[in-house]
Amino acid sequence: MKIFYAVQATGNGHISRAMELLPALQEYGTVDIFLSGDNSNLQLDAPVKYRSNGISLYYNCGGGLHYWQMIRKFRPLQLRREIRDLPVEKYDLVINDFEYITSAACAHKGIPSIHFGHQASFQSPLAPRPGTKSITGEWILKKYVKADHHLGLHFLSYDENILPAVVKKEILEADPTDDNYITVYLPAYCEEQLAKLLQALPQYRFQVFSRETMLLRIENNIEFLPVNKQLFNKSLTGCSGIITGGGFETPAEALHLGKRMIIIPIKGQYEQQCNAAALMKMGIPCLERAGEELIQLLPHWIESPPLFRIDYSGSVPKSIESLMNIAGSLSKQKAA
Repeated sequence: MKIFYAVQATGNGHISRAMELLPALQEYGTVDIFLSGDNSNLQLDAPVKYRSNGISLYYNCGGGLHYWQMIRKFRPLQLRREIRDLPVEKYDLVINDFEYITSAACAHKGIPSIHFGHQASFQSPLAPRPGTKSITGEWILKKYVKADHHLGLHFLSYDENILPAVVKKEILEADPTDDNYITVYLPAYCEEQLAKLLQALPQYRFQVFSRETMLLRIENNIEFLPVNKQLFNKSLTGCSGIITGGGFETPAEALHLGKRMIIIPIKGQYEQQCNAAALMKMGIPCLERAGEELIQLLPHWIESPPLFRIDYSGSVPKSIESLMNIAGSLSKQKAA
């Protein structure tokens, strides 16, 4: 079987998930990867057959989206050419992890595809949403990627087509400890803002993962580290708790390890607002911004016991089995 696997490269979660699924997918045939987007810090540890700048999100230093940067990077004519030229018709199976070019190419050429990943879970009305829904946000989550089948991933299996989160093998096999520091991963904030905030809490040690950091350095009670898979796995495994955005993969990993969390979703990113709503239902604190409220919350939070742990072992085999079952049904439809 020839498999086309489209991976979104805005943020690091899609790439992290792809690295876990790839070995299992390769047991069913050859897998060609299309990496789309240019705002991630992780490298995909596999050959990339097709590459595009795609459509990416960019962040300012104040916890929100950098809209001007997003507009400046948008290349509609290039997108049209890539949609036309992407050879999805040469493959037996197209798997799309929230990638627009592949979706448009399949629609244009009449090629069936599977939308697989966290965003696919929002096709279901049972996936948690915030109290006030965003019309634009809902449209993006439901219409940005068109596909014949949608197979979602989420913190819990809220619906029949929603599977448990795919978590890195290193996290699944980790033995969590509490080494008396707090991990911080807030990619929509810059070092200057984080340093000012966290140095106001000198009684705590922080390990901050920053897109601006190239080499490890220490400033007072803060250790700044580059965004690196091995370093982050080690930090998350040993931390007392993590302060992070409203993404999907990092909170899922923290849930598997049974870590305390404070969630600060990126302003203007509706998917993160939805994730925050799901986590709040579990009793996990979510804040609007990294500021005074965080300083006031942190002492009580760090002294409180972690709420619970969710075991995501076995999520990769479940995902692969479901994908291949859908692939079989698509193959029968094509033959008919």
